[in-house]
Amino acid sequence: MNYLKLSIYSVLFAVLLSSCKHHEEARRPISSASGSFMKKSADRNKKLVANEEQVIKKIIKSNPKVKYYATPKGYWFCYEEKSATETLAPRKGDIAYFNMEIKDIKGNIIYSDSDLGPQTYYVDKQDIMMGLRDGIKRIHKNETVTFLFPSHMAYGYHGDNKKIGPNESLIVTVTLRNFIPDPAAQTAKPATQSPQAVTPKPATAKPVAPAKKDTLTQ
Repeated sequence: MNYLKLSIYSVLFAVLLSSCKHHEEARRPISSASGSFMKKSADRNKKLVANEEQVIKKIIKSNPKVKYYATPKGYWFCYEEKSATETLAPRKGDIAYFNMEIKDIKGNIIYSDSDLGPQTYYVDKQDIMMGLRDGIKRIHKNETVTFLFPSHMAYGYHGDNKKIGPNESLIVTVTLRNFIPDPAAQTAKPATQSPQAVTPKPATAKPVAPAKKDTLTQ
């Protein structure tokens, strides 16, 4: 009887061990496939960015009279109208008022100025096109700037779910009409306390010197 129980336990242990081993081996290909997918996705994105940049650089090269500036963020811009007097640009917390027009990379209008209407943007506090989030802080009041945005600085792989498709580079022209500090951020400074009024001490009356008698007269 003991031999029968021992045999049954041995069989159960062998089945359990085999099941665990099979489960571990079944998970390995998933991890391997996941890593392979991520690598292919990264390579595909790099190739996409490189291709878009080549197209943009061809546009820049085809307009030698226009001065384009490259940015560390991976987009380019040029001035359509540059102010000779304004030196300040919007910064975090400011409210920017601007107009813009959006074209595809071939120059076809996607959204006109009249389509979009006047824009109001709380700098760095609202969702906005990634490139414009950085670019708006490069514009001075009354300037007009044209940006060349690769798709990763525009609406990325999903587009805007309307007229702008996936992975689409854009030409965006912006005119900054004005910008002001955010009124809500202007916290009232605590009133400076005036020094307590000091009651002036009454002037001490000096004793009147006794009149000297004229020794010449009696």
